[in-house]
Amino acid sequence: MRRRFMQFAATLLLVCLAIPPAGAITTNRDGEVMIRVGLASSNAHVSTPELESANLENNNSQGFGWGYCFGYYDGSLNFVELARTDRDTISISVLKTQNLRFDGSRYSTNGSGILVGCYHIQIPGSFSSYSEAAAAAAGYSGGFVAWIDGAYQVRVGAYPSKEAAESAGISGTVVGTSSYGMSVVKTGTGQILFQYDCGESGKLAIQPDVTGAEETRTWFDGFKYRGGFQYHRRGGGNLTVVNVLPLEDYVNGVACYEMGREWPLEALKAQATCARTYVLGNLGKHESYGFDICTSANCQVYYGMGTKRTDYGPSEVSMRAVAETAGMVVKYNGRLAETFYSSSFGGASEDAKNVWGTDTVHEYPYLRGVTDPYEADLDDRNDMSPWTKTYTAAQLTQQLQSKGLGTGTSVKSLELTYSQLGNVIQVVVRWANGQSSTISASNIRNRFDIKSIRFTVNGAGADSAVPVTPSAPTGDISINGSGTVGSWEGKYAISGNGSVSSIGERACIISGTGSVSELEGSGTGGTSGGNTPSVQPGGGTVSVSGNTYVFNGGGWGHQVGMSQFGANAMARRGFTYDEIITFYFPGVQLAHY
Repeated sequence: MRRRFMQFAATLLLVCLAIPPAGAITTNRDGEVMIRVGLASSNAHVSTPELESANLENNNSQGFGWGYCFGYYDGSLNFVELARTDRDTISISVLKTQNLRFDGSRYSTNGSGILVGCYHIQIPGSFSSYSEAAAAAAGYSGGFVAWIDGAYQVRVGAYPSKEAAESAGISGTVVGTSSYGMSVVKTGTGQILFQYDCGESGKLAIQPDVTGAEETRTWFDGFKYRGGFQYHRRGGGNLTVVNVLPLEDYVNGVACYEMGREWPLEALKAQATCARTYVLGNLGKHESYGFDICTSANCQVYYGMGTKRTDYGPSEVSMRAVAETAGMVVKYNGRLAETFYSSSFGGASEDAKNVWGTDTVHEYPYLRGVTDPYEADLDDRNDMSPWTKTYTAAQLTQQLQSKGLGTGTSVKSLELTYSQLGNVIQVVVRWANGQSSTISASNIRNRFDIKSIRFTVNGAGADSAVPVTPSAPTGDISINGSGTVGSWEGKYAISGNGSVSSIGERACIISGTGSVSELEGSGTGGTSGGNTPSVQPGGGTVSVSGNTYVFNGGGWGHQVGMSQFGANAMARRGFTYDEIITFYFPGVQLAHY
């Protein structure tokens, strides 16, 4: 008996839980990779917060679906149907199960209109199917079907209190739900269509359309989306809303927003491939909130199929770009690459080592910076090439103090360190009180409120910087895997033409295939043990002071990976999307995931 109970409990858990493992690629019964995108959440990177109620509306006036199905997603994100509406139900709202009133657009605790109460009368009996429960519910005014802890129930009414329910004169038991319960109502009414409560693990799913339409586009919060929707009350609070859809539909909802929707086809194909690679490599990034990926630039900008504007959202060319690259991803040594991208670089990307401390010697050599001769073709179309930001000394002090730096003093000077590629990878602020603050490359844009790390101050830049001599490498250095030397001091290299020269601080080797890589232990203090190299200053430093600080720069973004304006320019010159990708990510390969 105990064993049978445990088996039942396990089945119930699967029915209510059905959560795919974090970070895993989930493929449904149709072979589609499924993505969960957070549309409303307490996550700081989702613009819409958790909701007391969440509305959906079928876009059926354009032929994209009729009615709704209710249920849950299983562990492979297949939709499992529990209930459905008729085809003429256009607008529905999911409510947390508290006393909510309709305010003309949403249901809320502060509304003053139609009430949807959280007390109900449960009708006696057990029901083996939705149709059986729906038939019983039809016998009562205000009757509806509920799915509670893995079983169908029939309930009646939506009363504001237990006393109000008891006084209704209907035979049955007065019940409520847990703090994780959700009701689906016909928007603008007090009519409950379906109720769902599987406790803390429960996640209600809604799949638009009951007619079998090939494509649905459903309105939520001003945007229309493909796929289905998932709801849960994280920690018993308001509703988290998640869009669940196939990978290629998701990429369609990214490419046109991250890059101009009418940009050249090959540029959009590069963008689509990078977006696809990024999401597959970041599945489960926000798993603690119940979804894979957010909608902001913290992940990738995603607004589904757009709005009512005809010039916004996926275009014919952007959807063609997604279709023509379907399934293609960027790989390095057989693994998904980190396909970072941003708007523009102003002339050169930067080594991720200098921006984020990434190991670009051993782990991510394709994230080293490259000089970009193409992006400048579109300077007349790029608002951020060039850009200017001017501060008086007092304004710069105020700006930096707003970021928690230099309290009780003022800016005396700035010391800028430039990389070999001409980007600022470190700023030391010298204060009037003799102290200093060191700002790393990853924080420069935020601290100074500027668009990129490619800039000069008061005309002093990389060209006027004083070269920095990196510290000598330390630790044993492996030679041909069979011996070691203590350092490069006193060591020489013989070139192919017989000339002899001393080995510099960044020794490299060229393989038989022509690939170039930094010799382990050279340049950045790495050792034969394969430790991640420490970040060293780059091309030189320059010191700037005065009553005014004029920042003149180019580009917009973090400076790592692919320039979107550069991709546009390359496409206009005739480069294909794979050539664009391998230019910005040297050494990667394109393959089907």
